[in-house]
Amino acid sequence: MSEQDTLEVRTVEITYFDGTKRTAEIVDREVPYPDGKLIVSRTDPQGIITHANQSFIDMSGYSEEELIGTNHYILRHPDMPAIAFKGLWDTIEQGTKWHGYVKNLRKDGAYYWVKATVIPNIRNGQLVGYTSVRRKPSRSKIEESEALYKTLMAEE
Repeated sequence: MSEQDTLEVRTVEITYFDGTKRTAEIVDREVPYPDGKLIVSRTDPQGIITHANQSFIDMSGYSEEELIGTNHYILRHPDMPAIAFKGLWDTIEQGTKWHGYVKNLRKDGAYYWVKATVIPNIRNGQLVGYTSVRRKPSRSKIEESEALYKTLMAEE
């Protein structure tokens, strides 16, 4: 019997901001962010993944082929309040860099926390997409974020 077999698995329907829905199995198991690694991805202006580095592939549990061409929200953990992503989009759509802490959902249903920075990519005055760089967050920032997100989720 594996550790995953002993953990409670819950099935949830996740609804994304564009109305898309999917069913996901969620496991309450954190995968620790690896020391010294940066997770990097790029998307088009609509959030469709156009590049994923190996650290992103490894942490997400998806293959590169599964990630490229998919909306970045595939990583949205149901514990993340929608308002957090509204703030992200409101900021980056104004051409401004965004920083925040995000609980991401892996393909296997486990999760991992990141300290994310999202930067608009502007070429010849035109928005061509976004670059997201994720770093290992401190445990204290994860705990602060968990408390804040629980409060925000209760208000949704």
